Amino acid sequence: MAVNEQTDLKTKNMQAVKTLGQFIIEKQADFPYAKGELSRLLRDIGIAAKIVNREVNKAGLVDILGDAGTINIQGEGQKKLDVYANEQFISALRSGGECCVVASEEHDECVYIQSEISKNAKYIVAIDPLDGSSNIDVNVAIGTIFSIYRRQSLEGKPLIGDVLQRGRYQVAAGYVIYGSSTMLVYTTGKGVNGFTLDPSIGEFCLSHPDMRIPKEGNIYSINEGNYVHFPQGVKDYIKYCQAEDSNTNRPYTSRYIGSMVADIHRNLIKGGIFLYPVSAAYPQGKLRLVYECNPMAFILEQAGGVATNGTDRILDIVPSHLHQRSAIFLGSENMVHTLVEFLNLTGNQTTAEQATISVP
Repeated sequence: MAVNEQTDLKTKNMQAVKTLGQFIIEKQADFPYAKGELSRLLRDIGIAAKIVNREVNKAGLVDILGDAGTINIQGEGQKKLDVYANEQFISALRSGGECCVVASEEHDECVYIQSEISKNAKYIVAIDPLDGSSNIDVNVAIGTIFSIYRRQSLEGKPLIGDVLQRGRYQVAAGYVIYGSSTMLVYTTGKGVNGFTLDPSIGEFCLSHPDMRIPKEGNIYSINEGNYVHFPQGVKDYIKYCQAEDSNTNRPYTSRYIGSMVADIHRNLIKGGIFLYPVSAAYPQGKLRLVYECNPMAFILEQAGGVATNGTDRILDIVPSHLHQRSAIFLGSENMVHTLVEFLNLTGNQTTAEQATISVP
């Protein structure tokens, strides 16, 4: 190959790479009410994600594994890396000046950012800094989930109502998955795009433009160890998934990682359904509405999927408190609709009283 041809090829390849920062700036026109604040906020989150990724990658080499010796508001033991991730995201949001409130899984109450540079901040961020942290010690994919809302109150200290908005009012949501490669996937209500971290240049690069979940899939993701505690409609759907039927490409494949980010990321790409119903142990569901269910529901809907608690669209639920829990079923449209049909046949069993606890 001639020198000129090699140079042209390198130039073409360089031009083909689009970083997260470039992409965000290009899409800034989608938000006429914003003057660059949302773009800067998304970049702040991306920077914090790269810092957390660095620590995740060397977690086996330094003393950041294991318990931190504290308990979060959920009654769950905090891992050291949980605490570190929480600190990094809040620090980035505080330094950026575009966020006035952070609602984190790791804090009992909202974290209000009151500084000179954030006094006119317009955005609220809800975040699960490190989803699937029980997998840290065994080197399984974990992630970060985030959600962004516009502040509704006009002046003074932000109100709790600014945080407890319906999911449909999110202006952006996304997740970061720390796996064999690190990806940031996000939406601003204009489709879903995925960016893979290139460690050689330290940038998230557009790798999965306009992500769409297939309408049908053959993967179901649920912790079947809790089967006996599930509502009857969910049990019946699992049996349906396991039954052989060549016309509907069954039996489906069961895949459950135990990290919401990892399970949903796989299903988003391949097609599938993620189920986390109520149970006797979690009568309202286990996953948190504000910073787990809402952002994931927003992403999946923007990718062509469906998200419900069995009776209501996740994004239409009005949160009553910061750490509110919810059942959630989300994924490929046809699979979720089939599940809802099974729930309807058994009276939409989505409450604790209807979750059976006896072995069938």
